[in-house]
Order: sequence, then structure tokens, then C-alpha cells
Amino acid sequence: MFDKLESIHHRFKGLEEQMADPEIISDQKRFMKINKEYKDLKPIDDAYHSYKEIKEGLESAEGLLNDKDPEMREMAKMELENLKDRKEQLDEEIKLLLIPKDPDDDKNAIMEIRAGTGGDEASIFAGDLHRMYMKYFETMGWKTETLYVNEGSAGGFSKISVEVKGEDVYGKLKFESGAHRVQRVPKTESQGRVHTSAATVAIMPIFEMEDIDINKADLKVDTFRASGAGGQHVNKTESGVRFTHLPTGIVAESTDGRSQIKNREIAMGRLYQKIREVQQAEFDDKVSSTRKSLVGSGDRSDKIRTYNYPQNRVTDHRINLTLYSLDKIIEGSIEEIIEALQVYENTEKMKEGLTI
Repeated sequence: MFDKLESIHHRFKGLEEQMADPEIISDQKRFMKINKEYKDLKPIDDAYHSYKEIKEGLESAEGLLNDKDPEMREMAKMELENLKDRKEQLDEEIKLLLIPKDPDDDKNAIMEIRAGTGGDEASIFAGDLHRMYMKYFETMGWKTETLYVNEGSAGGFSKISVEVKGEDVYGKLKFESGAHRVQRVPKTESQGRVHTSAATVAIMPIFEMEDIDINKADLKVDTFRASGAGGQHVNKTESGVRFTHLPTGIVAESTDGRSQIKNREIAMGRLYQKIREVQQAEFDDKVSSTRKSLVGSGDRSDKIRTYNYPQNRVTDHRINLTLYSLDKIIEGSIEEIIEALQVYENTEKMKEGLTI
């Protein structure tokens, strides 16, 4: 493990030198990329220095165990026990730090919420989820832009898409993909019966063009006039964009944005995500026939969470987490759930030694 830490330390020092290079400083995009990696590696570099200090301390204490002075030997023994305890604790911290991050975790994301089964109540619930997430985004200091809105006839939304920008957006939100189920008495229910409705959430990382390794010659691009809700502009201009990846036949399109440029960005992101999902499924099959990713393929038919209003209960079915604080969670306090999912994912990675 020390060799791994030493290798990362040399990389960290190299980044430090690059950040002082006038040529790199003048290239803002390149500087920001290097600065991001530098900040990501800093906790590991700090751990390297602590580990090195403990390692040297152990060697020094062990050398004093044979000292002629009994007091020195006793002090060395006590110091040795203390350093061993510190090393054991640091070992566990370093294991967590060295778990490979999903390379997409630091990306911005598009959140799409759709009403599912349940009629008007499903649209109202989709609106409740949107409000919950917007409150959470506010506490995180993230910026949002609504890309597409189709309101429900009784309130809420049949579909809404929001672009979210900030630090580690996708890394936090990726666990939200799937079907969210609500159990409560709808406002339209006269006899007080509890109904079950659903809304689906899809989280898509936003990729920069340099992130995407797709041969442009393999892409067929179509533009078209969008139809449906979204404003008059969609019927007057060819703002809709459709990409077809010829080698795989995978198709992705977007009419969510208000311009062709924005729709190209969204459609390309969707195309890349679909290709990534196919590649990930192939990887999972090769590695283990029994392993199932925590987030899965993002298939929105997977029921991931239930919001039970009569019991003030929220249950995440993937990790059997139940919290009796729905009143706070629906107001945006979802950090506890997200942290529990992150801990679970890291534990699974440590068990299996796999990367996403």
C-alpha cells in the first residue's frame, strides 16, 4: 500500500509544479482540470505523509526496544503500541481513499422526473419530488436551469427536466435513478383510502465533448421540428436533434432545450450514456454473473424507494434503509439517504475490488 501512496504522492507533486507553470495558468480550462485532480489527490497525499511519519516512528521505537535503559525500553513499548493503533486506523482510512471513484462523479447532471402509474396523483407526486430535490440543491449551493416542463392537469408535472451544476453533482444524484413510489391518501379521495402511485427519476451526467470518445464518422445527425409542450419555438425551428450511432444502432434525441445547441449537448450526453450502459452490462457479465450494480442500468422500472405518508416512513429498498422522517425528507433533507448509499457502494467495492 505504501508503494501506491508514494506513486500518488509523486503525481501530486507533479500537478503542483504544473499549476505554477505560466503556460498552464493562462489556459483556464486546462488549469481547472489540473486543479480538480490536485484537490482530489490532496487527502491521499496528506495520508501519505501521516503514513510515512508513523512508519518512521515504528522503526525508531522498535530500535529502542533493546536499549540498555529500562525507562527507554518502557517508553519505546508504549510508543510502539500507540503507533500501531494509529497505523491500524489510518490503514482503514487509506483503503477508503484508494477506492477508485466513478470518473463521472464530478460531472454536472440532468435530472428528469416523469409521472408514472397513478393518474393525477402521480403527477402531483412528481411535483413533490421536484420540490424536494430543488430544496436539496439549494442547501448544496448548486445552480439549476429548467430545460423542459409539461405540467399535470391537476398539478405537479407529467415531465420536467432540470440541469444541475455544482460540485460532485452526479456522484450525489446517481443513486436517485429509478422508480419512486408514494403511498398516501390523495386529495381527490373522498373515503380516506390510501393509494399507491409512482414517479420515475433519471439522472444523466453531462459530458464535455472531450470526454466522449466516439468517432464522428460513426454518427448520423438529424434535426427536426419538435412537437408537444415546450413553447411555440419548438414548432417554428428545427431545434430537435437526433443522433444515431451507426455501429450499434443506438439512437438518442432531445427536444428539451430551447435551442439546437442545447439539444445537441443533451442528445450527445444521452447517446454516450446509452453506449456506456451497454459496455457496463458487458463488463458486469464478464466479472460476475451474480453482481448487480447498486444503481443498476438506471432502468426506471426498478422500484428503489417508497414514501409512506401515513407512517411518516421512507424506505430505500436497495439497502433496506428505513427512516421515519418523511416530513423532513420531502422538504429536501435527503443527505442521510445519499450518504448511506455511498457507504454501501464503497463497502461493496472494497469487498469485490471492482471499479464502476
